[in-house]
Amino acid sequence: MHDFFSARRPETIAPQAMIATSHPLSTAAGIEILGIGGKAVDAALAAVAVQCVVDPLMTGIGGDCFALYAAAGGPVKALNGSGRAPAAASVAALKAAGLGDEIPQTSPHSVTVPGAISAWCLLHRDHGTIPLARLFERAIHYAEAGFPVTPRVAQDWAANAALIGGDAHAAAVFLPGGRAPEPGEVIRQPKLALRLREIATGGAAAFYRGDTGAAMAGHLAALGGLHTAEDFANGTDAAFWTDPIHAGYAGHDIYECPPNGQGLAALVILKILEGFDLGPDVPLADRLHLHAEAGKLAYHHRDALIADPAACEGLADRLLSDEVIGALRARIRMDRALPPALWDEPEHKDTIYLTVVDAEGNAISFINSIFHGFGSTRLDPVTGVLFHSRGASFRLIEGHPNAIGPMKRPMHTIIPGMVMKDGHAIMPFGVMGGQYQASGHAQFLSNVFDRGLDLQAAMDAPRSFAFGGTLEVEPGVPEAVRRDLEARGHVVKVATSPIGGSQAIRIDRAAGVLRGASDSRKDGMALGF
Repeated sequence: MHDFFSARRPETIAPQAMIATSHPLSTAAGIEILGIGGKAVDAALAAVAVQCVVDPLMTGIGGDCFALYAAAGGPVKALNGSGRAPAAASVAALKAAGLGDEIPQTSPHSVTVPGAISAWCLLHRDHGTIPLARLFERAIHYAEAGFPVTPRVAQDWAANAALIGGDAHAAAVFLPGGRAPEPGEVIRQPKLALRLREIATGGAAAFYRGDTGAAMAGHLAALGGLHTAEDFANGTDAAFWTDPIHAGYAGHDIYECPPNGQGLAALVILKILEGFDLGPDVPLADRLHLHAEAGKLAYHHRDALIADPAACEGLADRLLSDEVIGALRARIRMDRALPPALWDEPEHKDTIYLTVVDAEGNAISFINSIFHGFGSTRLDPVTGVLFHSRGASFRLIEGHPNAIGPMKRPMHTIIPGMVMKDGHAIMPFGVMGGQYQASGHAQFLSNVFDRGLDLQAAMDAPRSFAFGGTLEVEPGVPEAVRRDLEARGHVVKVATSPIGGSQAIRIDRAAGVLRGASDSRKDGMALGF
């Protein structure tokens, strides 16, 4: 029975259709589309378009996108909407430009040609039923007339204000009066409204080609980038469908997007954990220790191996083999933390995730990102497009699988998830938040399947994350547990801000209902009817 005296919200339960996002206006836009008969893809596109307006430090049309889609009773399909580096990009070229071992967030070289709009339009072409002009109505309205800033968005906005102030064009849009907006203040982005209108009428070509594509390429080139109008034009068809990867856990099949996404790391963590008891009676310190140790092993392999799809053929089969998983599992000791794994990737922070199940049972797991807070912070004053910083995850090491190169896609941290049972989709889910996403998938699923928690409780449980030689825990982890972990060799740090966010919808066919949840750490909600 739910404790209604606690601060935790209950699950959302509805009989027909549902959407869960991290922003109330995004959820409202999606539920509106479902209410007029739209399908899961229609609602997802309406919701993400709104989110690109009202949560600009987390996502935008200048970012990338991944999705998993399962038609009712059908197989899971993976959509890769990651953009590519300019044709002139190479380790040698960037070294010659004066870069060191990493690509800085605000460098024009951190900007790959955005893949999101290519992905949206491919998704709509294949599975949408309502014109984009109708789906984008709410987003265009909020961009033109303005939207009120919600509390969590305002908090994150303020935390990034100094950085965004380094670009005069971005500051003019996102720091009105020279400061970050307070909760409830209204912000407008009229040029973003124009871009959404163009895409609604002209599709992906209207964004990547013609005056808009040329303007974006020209602005980045003026900043020292290697981008050309041809690079942007080639982005029109960059998105593509591919086969997902999957592994069994707790009697279910867990599906993830294949590399260049890090979904493979989530599956490796789950397969390692499958050999341990993580049931409801397991002490919290043991549970957090196991998640930390499995996560470090998986991320070590991620950092060394995951890259452009062309460089990862056969990688999933190898890493998920019984031989490899058994060897990794054997390295874990319950009484001692392993030495820190390598953590060389730039930290990914800013993403939005949403999920929709429609009345027909079609399900989509959808994630859209601009990488860091406000992406690269570089905004094109002509088009109003804020560019992501995904290229910052490339390595500047010759011969590394994830080394930057002409038309390459970088390793991606954003990963939608989908749970299947007996050939049917039963739960699209996703986790936002830094390098945490792969570990977050494993923690969330373990909370649901091993501990038997409902979706909201599984999300709201205190989180932990091992990275950089530190085990970060949320304040809800008791002091006695923290001391136990320290005794095993973990360097424990209490998180000063929430670790990640998540959404999920569970299709409960036995009861004939949908059960949804949206992370209490964010402003959003799950709604259905």
